[in-house]
Amino acid sequence: MAKRIDVTDLNIYYGSFLAVQGVNMSIQPGSVTALIGPSGCGKSTLLRSINRMHEVIPGARVEGSLELDGQNLYGPGIDPVGVRRQIGMVFQRPNPFPTMSIYENVIAGMRLNSKKMKKDALDTLVERSLRGANLWNEVKDRLDRPGSGLSGGQQQRLCIARAIAVQPDVLLMDEPCSALDPISTLAIEDLINELKTDYTIVIVTHNMQQAARVSDFTRFFNIEGTGKPGKLVEMAETKTIFSQSKEKATEDYVSGRFG
Repeated sequence: MAKRIDVTDLNIYYGSFLAVQGVNMSIQPGSVTALIGPSGCGKSTLLRSINRMHEVIPGARVEGSLELDGQNLYGPGIDPVGVRRQIGMVFQRPNPFPTMSIYENVIAGMRLNSKKMKKDALDTLVERSLRGANLWNEVKDRLDRPGSGLSGGQQQRLCIARAIAVQPDVLLMDEPCSALDPISTLAIEDLINELKTDYTIVIVTHNMQQAARVSDFTRFFNIEGTGKPGKLVEMAETKTIFSQSKEKATEDYVSGRFG
């Protein structure tokens, strides 16, 4: 079930360095929200803070509130591993586990969560997840082959299948197409469009055409200079950001005049 994300007064640090400052925003359930902005403005840092991956870096921390359907993800007694089960992540470069078969890659998350399942239940899960990632027909006859033997676009869809196998509420995608060719990119974009009926999706992208194609809402981040924190400058429906943005910096960025 897709869930809503609420971010309130969020500051994100690397040690004493403030990387992202004062973010206030909501992300609607069952929608695709694109985070855009120049390199170094904290988009990926914010994305990783949503599923508590940021704090894996020594000295990294957040202040403020991040809620999933009203539950503070950084509240006392909240298990980060549980948060990552609810909020899946797909990275920039496809990262299937190289020594595992396609089948094992899909169920890896279940194994990590030490869920005991019978073989037929696992078979069903693998098929459902691969169908969900639009990959089943391409790999159903070679599930025992290494996931690393697939093409780049197929590997990324395998990673999406792995993420949705644990049935999260939210899917985070950090530039999921930047390492892919145009045809594979289109396949992933079509897939994102299909997945948003079941998941809340947040995508970081540097590709303005992609943001315009796949997202319902856009959040524009900017940075005043090196050593300064990234800030959320403007947020609106995607069509508004791309045609009637209020801030000049947003207009300049989406039209390619800077960044």
